[in-house]
Amino acid sequence: MSDLRLRPLRTDDEAEALRAHEELAADGFEFVLGWSPERTWADLLAQYERERVGLALPEGRVPAAFLVAEVDGEIVGRLSVRFALNDWLAAYGGHVGYGVRPAHRRRGYATEILRQSLVLARAGGVDRVLVTCDDDNLASAATIERCGGVLEDVREQPGEPVAKRRYWIG
Repeated sequence: MSDLRLRPLRTDDEAEALRAHEELAADGFEFVLGWSPERTWADLLAQYERERVGLALPEGRVPAAFLVAEVDGEIVGRLSVRFALNDWLAAYGGHVGYGVRPAHRRRGYATEILRQSLVLARAGGVDRVLVTCDDDNLASAATIERCGGVLEDVREQPGEPVAKRRYWIG
């Protein structure tokens, strides 16, 4: 899977990233974190840069890297690596969030995205990485376990229909 590379979103990614956002909305997954039609793409990219360096973070946000996974020039997935945990992230969100576009699933991309995100998390000072997934997402659970995840527990989320599996890696 050496052809998969992680990189920040760029100005020219807007159309493709928003297509991916639409595709994953059907799964209840937010591909482009924080995007809304009222927001400019430039403003969103600036927010990602502030989060990457940990400056002027809105309440509830932590230092984080938001990256896309690219293969042969096409965005196949995305990840976010959070370098700290707030209460919600510690309970439900974890250090790493990732997703793969439906047309690119079952090719090993999720495993490679998670594997590379663990390297980034450790480089950012996170020794033990918390990764979560919906309790009914067996594909994601298998990916996390392939990458060394050890299940700690399954937690109900207030107001959410599906519980979260919480895994530790490292």
